[in-house]
Amino acid sequence: MSIVYLSLGSNMGNREEILEVAIKEIDKRIGKISKSSSKYETEPWGFTSPNKFINMAIEVETQLSPTLVSEIAHSIEDDLGRIRNKGIEGYEDRVIDIDILMIDNIISNDKGLTLPHPKMHLREFVILPLCEIAPKTIHPLLQKTIEEIKNNITTQNSI
Repeated sequence: MSIVYLSLGSNMGNREEILEVAIKEIDKRIGKISKSSSKYETEPWGFTSPNKFINMAIEVETQLSPTLVSEIAHSIEDDLGRIRNKGIEGYEDRVIDIDILMIDNIISNDKGLTLPHPKMHLREFVILPLCEIAPKTIHPLLQKTIEEIKNNITTQNSI
């Protein structure tokens, strides 16, 4: 059994409903959700948009391989209407975004799946919800707890 930490975000449509559907699909197709953070409303990161995100983190217990977790997460995004604009550089509005943050203590730099997520420690909208559910979990590359990483980031209000 592996522990997977996922970051979920939405800034289009009925954001909260989309997140709830994504959570149900993750629970059904990837594994049992054992922890779930509060939802945070945040400004877009890396691009400008009038649409704010709702972000959260979940902990999932799974027997699936990291590659299969990634494939299913992408499939759930596609099923919920995520459109990937290939060829466009940077970030954009999206119905749903499911990022794999960490799986156990796995360090991987395979094409298509880098673990832990290479930018998670830079993103307040990822670290704050993750710290709610996994404060003592150690980032396998940085060798710091999520709480220690969070303490280096300013806070935002949960909704």
